[in-house]
Amino acid sequence: MIKQMRLSLTTTREITTAVARGPRILIRSPHFSTTTIIYPARTRRALLTCNLGNTVPGARFATTTTTTTTTANITAQPFDISSNMATTKKIQLSPQTDIGVWSTGVTEDSARMASEVLQEDLEKHHVFFNEMGFHNHIVHHILTIYALGASPSEIKAAYDRNKAYQRPTLPVDESVVQSLHDKAKFKECLGKEKNYPNFLEFFQREIEHKGVEKVLCEYVFSGDENAESMLARLFGGLLHPFIHFGFAIEFNQPALIAEALAQMTVHEQWTGPRFLWPAEKAAGGIGKPGKKTMLQLLEEARADKKLASSVLWEDGNKLRDGVLKRAPEEMIKYASQYTVSEDQIQEKFAEMVDVSVYFTSASQRPSKEVKFDFFYIHTVNSSVFYSKILALPFLDTRTKLRLLEWKGRMDLMMYISRNAPELYLDEITRYPIKSDWDTIITQSNRHPYDDGHLAKLVRALRNAENVCRPYEGQEKERGLKITGDSWLKIGNMVSDSVKGKGEKTMWIRSTGFDEAWEQFEDRARL
Repeated sequence: MIKQMRLSLTTTREITTAVARGPRILIRSPHFSTTTIIYPARTRRALLTCNLGNTVPGARFATTTTTTTTTANITAQPFDISSNMATTKKIQLSPQTDIGVWSTGVTEDSARMASEVLQEDLEKHHVFFNEMGFHNHIVHHILTIYALGASPSEIKAAYDRNKAYQRPTLPVDESVVQSLHDKAKFKECLGKEKNYPNFLEFFQREIEHKGVEKVLCEYVFSGDENAESMLARLFGGLLHPFIHFGFAIEFNQPALIAEALAQMTVHEQWTGPRFLWPAEKAAGGIGKPGKKTMLQLLEEARADKKLASSVLWEDGNKLRDGVLKRAPEEMIKYASQYTVSEDQIQEKFAEMVDVSVYFTSASQRPSKEVKFDFFYIHTVNSSVFYSKILALPFLDTRTKLRLLEWKGRMDLMMYISRNAPELYLDEITRYPIKSDWDTIITQSNRHPYDDGHLAKLVRALRNAENVCRPYEGQEKERGLKITGDSWLKIGNMVSDSVKGKGEKTMWIRSTGFDEAWEQFEDRARL
């Protein structure tokens, strides 16, 4: 049922982000998904159409500059991932509806080019570009720069640059596809890379037959043995399955949903039995009221000497073979305290976003050039999708709480896994602002060595600012470190840190270790 509501809506030239397109202004708010306000200059009435689910969480937008207050009719519409012409075999982006939770400057031509290259990627490339399981980032890269207003030529250049090293698709085994309808056979095929094309074909057919919502609820969120395994795999692989899933949901593409599901199946499951499941049990279940801020938990975890020193430089997988090998009980102790009740969803979402940006940006070495940790940026880059996921009406509240709790817990473990570095807030607050966001975005769209990580970080920062702005003034009680102009300062830090850098020096890897900094330049002394 469509609900009609009236509320006071403050409009501004920059609400959280507002992109003027003729008589329309595209609005970005942490509370809304796809949002368009029709606002002719001569009228004080506006029509706001958005994908919200059943409720509108909050009656006013956070504003930086108030210009006009008007009355709006709010229409809450059920989320329909198949409302455009996209199918399980066809990528089709609409510049009106498929623009993501944060975008700027999207055009018909860029939507057409992005659809074209993503279609080729779907048909020609494997999910991993080598046999070590390194991820194909083309979907993430193209959708991000498309949302950031990249031109068709910039989109094509990014695609051509990154398609060169991809592996071709593998053949489908029809007998295996048919066997996946049996739950025991499905379980038997999990975790085996050779089954990726079979799972992809299987999920494409399932979505065609049942629709996206039913397939997700059955295979990921139903709570049965296979679904629990899939959910654990969603948070594996340095969050790449989750990131792929997030892009698919955010940009309304059934083909990418099928890809994301297939990608989950070939990832490891250890995140569940070794960390997420026992942490959930230690928390007393899902949705308990959070008594500590995420910042407090991060600081307590760092102060625990056994936990903070649990990872060695030579550890391969520093999460699994470091933290969870030498200090599992300690990690679970702190992670289990990040809990979220139903009435805390928005504030705990903001906490999670702010803290991930804080430790990603403040983990610097004052004696060295500014660098962002490659592993940490994934916690920021994956946060953007919660702006959409938490608004999905087909997901029940318990599932949303669980997804938020698991993300916060993974972020805490990720921080510890890079040797729990000291955090320098003044590295952010004292940083000079030389570029505006438009300049930073343009640079990220055009960087000759980016495979998507840079552009994703920039867009995630813009969205993070929107999510956290409503809580400014409550920094102490919420445990928020990044406020005010620190968002733009971090954008400048990111931009400066990658200028003139090749793929091997764009990011630092495992920033808490001295060894990680050896290849980087000393900071110039005044």
